[in-house]
Amino acid sequence: MSNLPPLLSTDTIERAKKLNTTLLSDAMGCTGSMDYKIKPVTNTVKVVGTALTVDLRPGDNLFLHQAIHIGEEGYVIVADGKGHTQNAYLGELMAFAAKARGIEGMIIDGLVRDKDVLGQLDFPIFATGFIPNGPLKDGPGQINTLISCGGVSVQPGDLIIGDDDGVVVVPKDQIETALLKAEKKLEYENNRVEVIAKYEESRKAGKIEGSIEPTWLKEKIESFK
Repeated sequence: MSNLPPLLSTDTIERAKKLNTTLLSDAMGCTGSMDYKIKPVTNTVKVVGTALTVDLRPGDNLFLHQAIHIGEEGYVIVADGKGHTQNAYLGELMAFAAKARGIEGMIIDGLVRDKDVLGQLDFPIFATGFIPNGPLKDGPGQINTLISCGGVSVQPGDLIIGDDDGVVVVPKDQIETALLKAEKKLEYENNRVEVIAKYEESRKAGKIEGSIEPTWLKEKIESFK
């Protein structure tokens, strides 16, 4: 149970850190995003790392504790809390412990508590909301197994990226392809921003130059005529 999935390479993580969830989702055909309710609940929201998965019994956090204490730097804990809404899966003490262990962040399909403290914490945690009720600690559960979190399948070792928009999972066998496509999309978007900015400047100067219409738009519209 304590065997951790292999960490993704430093190069892979550094490349992913230069991207965001929207670019990676676009690179995978507008897929890979967890349910919109899973959002950052802490001050620090950007997280990138290797998935350490946890399957939880609804309302029970025993195996989440175990994941924290076998986890280490480079891993993002991703926990399937089954969308349970009667109990919080963690609070400030577990968050402090995860941060102390060097874990990159935590993604939970469920609720947490201690909103005031978590809101000021320099450690990324994503969850569906808050509730005062604490969890049970009886199990059962599993670590390093295929789970579903926020409606997305997550395997141990997948690439996890979370930011203000939410959380995206990149399957480990698609990472290189997704990174290449996302990097290309980032270059395209940066170029588009420059073109749009120049167009706006020329319009304000009273002499419109060029066009900001996307190259693909006309062909798409023509297909409906």
